[in-house]
Parts: sequence; structure tokens; C-alpha cells
Amino acid sequence: MDILFAQIQADLRSNDALRQSGALLSALQQSAAGRDISIIAKSAVEEIVAAPASAVCKKLAFDLIRSTRLTADLWDSVSTGIRNDFHFPDPDVVAAAVSILAAIPSYSLAKLITDSNAEISACFDSPSDNLRFSITETLGCVLARDDLVTLCENNVNLLDKVSAWWARIGQNMLDKSDTVSKVAFESVGRLFQELDSKRMSRLAGDKLVDSENSLAIRSNWVSSMVDFVWKKRSTLMARSLILPVESFRATVFPLVYAVKAVASGGLEVIRKISKGSKVNGTVVDSNAEKLVGVSDLVTHLAPFLASSLEPALIFDVGINMLYLADVPGGKPEWASQSIIAILTLWDRQEFASARESIVRAVVTNLHLLDLHMQVSLFKRLLLMVRNLRAESDRMHALACICRTALCVDLFAKESVRRGQKPLAGTDIASLFEDPSVKDDLHNVTSKSLFREELVATLVESCFQLSLPLPEQKNSGMESRVIGALAYGTGYGALNWTETALEVVEVCRPCVKWDCDGRTYAVDCYLKLLVRLCHIYDTRGGVKRVKDGASQDQILNETRLQNLQRDLVKDLREVSTSRICARLLWAISEHINLEGLDPLLADDPEDPLNIIVSNIHKVLFNADASTDTTNRPQDVQSALLCAQRLGSRHARAGQLLIKELEEFRTSTLADSVNKHQCRMILQRIKYISNRPESRWVGASEARGDYPFSHHKLTVQFYDASAAQDRKLEGLVHKAILELWRPDPSELTLLLTKGIDSASLKVPPTARTLTGSSDPCYIEAYHLADAGDGRITLHLKVLNLTELELNRVDVRVGLSGSLYFMDGSPLAVRQLRNLVSQDPVLCSVTVGVSQFERCGFWVQVLYYPFFGSGTVGDYDGDYSEEDPQIMRLKRSLRPELGEPVILRCQPYKIPLTELLLPHKISPVEFFRLWPSLPAIVEYTGTYIYEGSGFKATAAQQYGSSPFLSGLKSLYSKPFHRVCSHIIRTVAGFQLCYAAKTWHGGFLGMMIFGASEVSRNVDLGDETTTMMCKFVVRASDASITKQIESDPQGWLDDLTDGGVEYMPEDEVKVAATERLRISMERIALLKAAQPKKTLKTEDKAEDEESDEDEDDEEKEKKKKKGEEDDKPKGPSTLSKLTAEEAEHRALQAAVLQEWHVLCKDRSMKVG
Repeated sequence: MDILFAQIQADLRSNDALRQSGALLSALQQSAAGRDISIIAKSAVEEIVAAPASAVCKKLAFDLIRSTRLTADLWDSVSTGIRNDFHFPDPDVVAAAVSILAAIPSYSLAKLITDSNAEISACFDSPSDNLRFSITETLGCVLARDDLVTLCENNVNLLDKVSAWWARIGQNMLDKSDTVSKVAFESVGRLFQELDSKRMSRLAGDKLVDSENSLAIRSNWVSSMVDFVWKKRSTLMARSLILPVESFRATVFPLVYAVKAVASGGLEVIRKISKGSKVNGTVVDSNAEKLVGVSDLVTHLAPFLASSLEPALIFDVGINMLYLADVPGGKPEWASQSIIAILTLWDRQEFASARESIVRAVVTNLHLLDLHMQVSLFKRLLLMVRNLRAESDRMHALACICRTALCVDLFAKESVRRGQKPLAGTDIASLFEDPSVKDDLHNVTSKSLFREELVATLVESCFQLSLPLPEQKNSGMESRVIGALAYGTGYGALNWTETALEVVEVCRPCVKWDCDGRTYAVDCYLKLLVRLCHIYDTRGGVKRVKDGASQDQILNETRLQNLQRDLVKDLREVSTSRICARLLWAISEHINLEGLDPLLADDPEDPLNIIVSNIHKVLFNADASTDTTNRPQDVQSALLCAQRLGSRHARAGQLLIKELEEFRTSTLADSVNKHQCRMILQRIKYISNRPESRWVGASEARGDYPFSHHKLTVQFYDASAAQDRKLEGLVHKAILELWRPDPSELTLLLTKGIDSASLKVPPTARTLTGSSDPCYIEAYHLADAGDGRITLHLKVLNLTELELNRVDVRVGLSGSLYFMDGSPLAVRQLRNLVSQDPVLCSVTVGVSQFERCGFWVQVLYYPFFGSGTVGDYDGDYSEEDPQIMRLKRSLRPELGEPVILRCQPYKIPLTELLLPHKISPVEFFRLWPSLPAIVEYTGTYIYEGSGFKATAAQQYGSSPFLSGLKSLYSKPFHRVCSHIIRTVAGFQLCYAAKTWHGGFLGMMIFGASEVSRNVDLGDETTTMMCKFVVRASDASITKQIESDPQGWLDDLTDGGVEYMPEDEVKVAATERLRISMERIALLKAAQPKKTLKTEDKAEDEESDEDEDDEEKEKKKKKGEEDDKPKGPSTLSKLTAEEAEHRALQAAVLQEWHVLCKDRSMKVG
């Protein structure tokens, strides 16, 4: 291999272009084989790039550079070679030099562009097509990127040059050369995409945090290009038609984006962001002109939907025409043409791998079609969705279809109410018209998961209908959906229930399913049924007109009563005990028992008899396996059903007394069930004997369905439960993304203005150097969890009076950080540092796992670089320093000896590698015990004021009680819940987070005040003892926290809490216990006349949910003996127990009095 590399280097040093190109091809072959060719790259830079060579050799050398890593010195040589090549007479050589601009590191790109701006501008006027193509393509990639926008933000001259180049790229769309025209269209399209997606910036590894100015700069470029395309749209359309058909695809998006921006009013918004006081753009006066522009573009694109043979072109044109159909005044025909064309690709063999894209495109734009077309597509779409492999795509498509079906149903019903003719096939049942879907729905033992997904998504969409519709402040894809829903519901609070009633009627067969233990779809269905029964109060029977009921309400209630009777009959056909218990609950809670015919009391078909026989079946089901039943839970629900049924109906009470007596004496009932049966029997007998004393509220229907997984008291962790949780997560995610999507950064900026949270303020910089160092360096970092990257921004300031010609900043890494190109360290070469003039540079790295990590910065500056003579400069470090000796041996003589400045390490807080994880309290506490890794430690902080006063001030938001933990509000944790115990000045806080790599981390903080020893002397500071308990899904997470508890506490609280080792905690607890025992001994030894009166504490627990502003106060009075009793009292003749009891009462009453007074003051 060494011989081969030596031969390649020898060929590169020759002046024979043929040998050089052969050597470069061999080197590229070795690079493709995975061998390290950095030594050949060095020769290529010195012999080819930095020296005159043929265009082919230059291109091959640049390809070689892209495939390997270069040092900062070699990049310097590359930049010099590029500058020289700009003056080369052969345009192909200049084109090759231009092409490498996209690969130049961003820290040296600005200087190169600034120095060579005249040569770059001249390339646009070159007669060579190849050079014009190269400059248009390269600048189209580079100028849209984040790093260049940031450079423009700090350099006004560069901004003017880049703006002028964008204008030239726009003009090149009309270039005489087809290749130049095509690549100019692509470049403009890339700029438009970058405003929303930042795809190019991510690929370049330069995604930075937006500032207000950088967004304004990019918006300015976009608005000027939109103006240009709108003004020249006819010419551009004509130019695109004479391009080769394979190049036509590139012209579609820029034209559509610009026309849509003007027609929908988006251009005015972009101009507003760009903050340009002088707007040179065209002001479109009339909507007619906008609509004509859109219509012309649709006419231009439509022929390609029918005549093109290339699937990718059909898809692109179809997607963009759908984008245009959404403008105000857009026609449904535009959308239907596109969707029909896209659907034809489903059976094309060459487009089979993109079926998910086809379905996503169609279902996302269903609302643009007319009602007939939407309904006709339902059957076909469901079959297509069924065949999708990716679960997330399937769920998204189902959510879109279900939402559209609900929209169609609501819209059609409202149209009928307003006097229009009813449309056939617009009801929810049309979703299940296809024979295969219908058979699946009615089949008991089908193995298909699709039917469960469909029912669950449809029902969850109904629940979304019951919530307030999201506000739409600007027009867009969603505005038509919101408008249709608002029209269909008529903004009425309960209009959604008609559609929901149709859903529960259509999906009724799902209660008979045997799903191998899975219950999520049936739970969703029964939850909706219970909600509807509660809303319509089915217990009271069908309301009458004279009670104020409308005809629609009477009809709906009658349908619901009939559905309940059908479900009672279905109880006999339910396949599993688990479902039977749930259906029993849903029916027995809300069935109208008073409306039953007493003459049919002995009829086995009577609903009450069927319910009681099924309660018997659940109670005495002994031989079912755990896969089909969860017996403890089923028995509990059956007993509760019996209690509620027997409490509200006499005949039901008589039947159930017999069943409960039998169950109580059977061997199937355990001791808990027997006690429960005894209590229920006493209650039923009491009510039957004294019906006038019955309290109606005891058995009132609550509209609750207690079988959702997070409400269960008993749950087996089996495979079916895991599948249920997975399905639930997928459905909820798809529904929320569709109905309540998180707005993009651009949308936030448009709706909330410049104060939007998306424009993050750079964090406070940290100084890495000492006060007497010759260079001042400060740094801050920005983290991007989405891409798993951290960018360190450094500011270097020359504090000497000399101008430093060269300064090298070396950045090494520790922990889980890594450079994108795999190099061990980064070097930034800074030239000509003037005294007191700050220079900025940055380093972007990736994060591989949750681990402590940091940057290690070294600064090498060369006092004698460029002076021609090497001075005998002795630094602060001894000659024996091995690093100095190595540098002396390796440095070239013209550099001179460097002065090395070692900076403080820049540590990344562990909390930076976390993201807040939203989770409900019940789910958090359900998950908590199952987290395998755990670590506990204790911390303390001091706050001002006594515990009671501090906690009493909690409700006014000015309490110093949690002062040590206030930094937690700004950390990436989701605060699940908090409990403040006022009288003993304690608290419990729960937080949830996820690591960037998906691991779950839960944290509980328990706090208790150490009561001051000098209360009578007015001591105003109190120590808070905090117990931190961290549990995680992986032991590697807790290992990082455990390795440095004080560091973790500093990351959490910014130094507010001090770590206390466990041995110190134990010693302090032992000392408190000893003092307490001594005082108790004194108390017991004393005579009853001289008893000690203990100061007691009452716990009053106030549970605050941070998401609500309400105060929910739950009182739990407990006596807790304090270990600091007061001195002996001569006035009291009570025993110690009586004194304790009275003190407890007094404390609770005093607390209650203070609370009431505070509340009255707050209300007043």
C-alpha cells in the first residue's frame, strides 16, 4: 500500500496531465475502499489545487478533497489556489474552482467571498455556459444556508454583494442555456424551501439559532425573488416549456411558490418580517389579477398530469397544483385533477416504493375536493391505507380520512337543515361500505389490527370534535377544514353529538370482537358511548316536547335508547370476560330502568334480567386465563355495577341480593370481596327498607369510564397491554398532529410578532481565560436537540498592543461529543488580530449519548509569524514541557515558536441533553415504579423567613420557600405536579424529561424545613433539606448523575443547592433523634401535674397543579410529634395525650382560619 501511495504522489508531482488524472482516480478508488488518503490529499492540494493544472485534474482533486479531512493549513492553501484560479484564462478551470466553494468551511468562507467578490460577479457574465452553470449551482447551494446568512448579519458589505448575486441567479432562469436555466430554477426553489425547512443548512451541519436579523435577511431575499418571478411569470412559463422534459420538474416549485405567495397574501407577511422600509416589489391591486395569475399557472401545468410518462413529474406537478388549489378562489377541479393523476401512480411498478407519499398527499388535501369526490374516495383510500407498511403513515392517513368523514357528515347535515337537498353517501356509514372493511368489522376473530386502528381513530376524532375548534389567524391548508367544521357544528356546543351518535351506531359490532386481550379500540368506543349517554341523560328516558326538548333531541335520545337495548342483547355474544365487564359498566350506569315493562319481569329477554345474568357470569367465571380476563378488576367492576343498580331500582336490588349472597358464600370470593359484598348488601337492604331515606346523589351517573389504562387499580403487564399502549400512543400522536399541530417557527413569528420564543436570545457567555492572559476568550453554546448537535461560539480578543498575524484556536472534546467529519480536534486559524478587536469563530459537534461532556480550548499565537526572523522567545513554560518540544520539532521555521495559552474547560451541563416530556400525573406515577435505575441524594439550601409564613405566601407567588429551586423553571423539565405541605413547611415536586436519545428520566424532590432553634429570638433564616430521587429507564443515565452529585445539582439549580453526603445526613438525623429521645424520657419521667406540652404540627396538604391557576386544596389532618418541645408548663393539668390532641385541633383551626381570611381578601 505504501508503494501504491508513493507512486500516486510521484504521479501527482509530474507535470503530465494524463498521469495526474490517473493518480487522482486511483486515490479516489482507495478512498471509496475506506482507506486513509489524507497524505495523498495533502499532495493533491499542493501539486494540483495550489498550482496550475488542467480542468479535469482540478475537478478530480476537489472530489478527493471532499472525500477526506483537511487541516486548517491545507484549507488555507485551497483558498489561495481558488483565488489564483479565478484569474485563469480557461473558463473550465474557473468553473472547477467555483464548484468547491460549497465545501469550504464556514469559518473561512466569508473572507474568501469578500476578497473574491469581483471575480465571482464576473463569472455571471462569462460567455462559457459551463462557468455560468457552475457559479449558479454553487451559489444557489451556499447563499441559502444559515451560516452565510449569519455572516451577512455581521457584514453589511457582504450582505449587499449576496443580495446582488441572488438577483443575478434570478435572471439566469431566463438564460439561453438549458442547463443554466434549470439550475437557476433549482437554486431559487432551494431559497424558498430554506425559509421553512432549512434543509440545506441541516445537511451542511450549520443549523444555527435564528436571530431577528437573520430571519429578516432571508425574508428580504425571498420577497425580492417572489417579486421577480411574479413579474416575469409569463416569460418564465414560456422558458420552462422549451426546456427538455426531464428538466421541466425543476421549474414547477419556484413558479408555484411565488404565485401562491402573491395570491394568498403571504408576500405581504414576508415583507413585514424583512422589515424593509423601501419595497420595490409589485403591488397587486386586485384579487382578479391574482386569480388570473393562478389560473394561468394551472393551465400551464395541467397538461403534464395527463401526458407525462415520468411518475416523478406527475407527482411533483400534482402536489404543486394541490398547493395552488388552496388559494382564495381556488377551484375543486384543480384538486380533483391532481388527486386522480396521483392515484394513478399507485399501480405503477416504478413508483411502488413511494406509496406512503401518494397516500399522504391525497389524504392531506381531501378537504379541497367537493363532497361527491370526497365520499367516492373513502372506500378506495381505506383499502390503500390498509396496505401501508409504516405505522405512522397509516395512522396519519386514518386520522385525515376520519376527520374528513366527520367534516362531510356535519357539513351535509347542516346543509339539509338549511333547506338543501340531502346528498347520498355522506354519513359515517359510508366509511364501512366496502365489503372487505364491513366483513372485518362484523368478524369476531379477525387477526387484523386495521379494524382496531380505524375504530379507535374515528372515536378519538369525535372527542376532538367536542373540544373548541382551534383559531385560525391566517389562511392556509387548515382554514377550510376549520371553516367546514364550524359550519357543520354551527358553533353549537352539542351539534357534534349527532355525528358521534352515528359513529357509536356504526361501530357497535366492535364489542363482540376477540382481539387476543387487546381492549384499546373497545375502550375508546365505550368511552364515547358513556359520554353520549351522560350528555343526553338516558337514565331519565326520552324527554318530551312539553319538557322543552327539540325534535332533534327526541330523535337522538330515541336512537340512543334503542342502541342501549341492542347492546344489552349483544352481551350474550361478547367473547371475553374482560370486555363483558366493561360493557356491563357502560350499560348499567346509564340504562333507563324505570322505563322497563314490569309485566316482563320473568322474561329472559328483559334487559335487567340479561344484565343480572351477565353480572353472575363475571363473578363466577373461574376458568378464564389471564390473557382473556383480568379477574380482580372484572370482579371489582361487577360489584360496583351491582351496588349502583341495586341502589336505584327495587327489582334490581332483589335480584342482586340473591347473586351477592351466593357469591359471598362461594369459594371464588376472597376476603376483600366478601367484605365488599357485605357492605353492598347492607346498603341495598337499607334502601329497599327505607326508600324515602335514599340519597339520590350516591348513585348518580358521573359520565366516567374508569377502564382507561391510567385509571386502573389493578393491571397485568402482558403483551396485549403493551400493544394497547403502543396503539394508543400512535393514535394520539396522529390525531394531535392533525387537529392541534404545533405551529412552525415562521407561523409563531407571524402571529406573535418579533417577541416570539422561536427567536432565542443567545445565552450568557463564560470567560475561559485569566485576567492577565494576553488573549481574552469567552464562549457560549447553542444546543439543537432536533439534530443532536451543539455549537460552541468563541470570541477571541487580542489584549496585547501588537497585531498578531496568526492565532490558532484548537478545540478538543471529552465525553460523548464528536466532530461530524470524525477528526480528533478542530483548529480555527485566525489572521491579523488587531489589538482590542474581537474575532468570532464557532465549532459544531454531535452528541452520541447522555454523558458528561465538554470542550477543551487551547490558543496558540505566533508573535513572529510573517516577520521573516525567528526570535528566541521564551514562553512561560519550561523547555522540558513535552508538548512544547513536540511543537518545536514539527513547526515549519517561518511560523516561529508559538505561545500556548491553555483555557479553562467549557463543560456542557447534563441538563442540556434533556428535553421536557409532557406526561399526566397519573401516568407518571404509574410509570415511576417500573423504572429500573434509581439514584438518591440529599441537598440543602437556606431561605429567609419561617416555614409557615413562607408557604402561606405561596399563593401570592412571592414566597422565598422554594428559592433554592427557582432555576428549575428554566431547565428542560416538565413539571408534572407539586404538593405543598403548609403547616410543616414541606413539599414534593415531580419532574419528567427525556434524553435526546429517547431515555426517560423522572425526578422527585422531597423537601422539609429544619425548624429554627431560635424562634423566640427572631431567627429569620431556615434550612431546607431536599431529598432528590431520580429514576431512569437506563442505568447509564443514573450512572452519569451519580458520578458527580454536586455537578448535577449545580446544573439543575445553578449552584442554589449544596450536596450533603449520606454519612453527614445520617449523623445529623442520629443527633436529632438522640435529643428527641432525651426529651421524651424527661416527659415520661415527669409527674402528670407537670407535663410537657408539645408543640405539634398539622399537615395540611395543598395540591397545586401547575397547569391550572386554580387552587385545589385537599386537607389531610395528621398529628406529627415534633422533637423540640417547649419548657414545662405549670398552668395545665392535662395529660400529654390530651395536650397533644388539643394542640393538633388548635393548629388545624388556626390554619383554616388563615386560609379563609386569605381567600376572602383575595376575593375582595
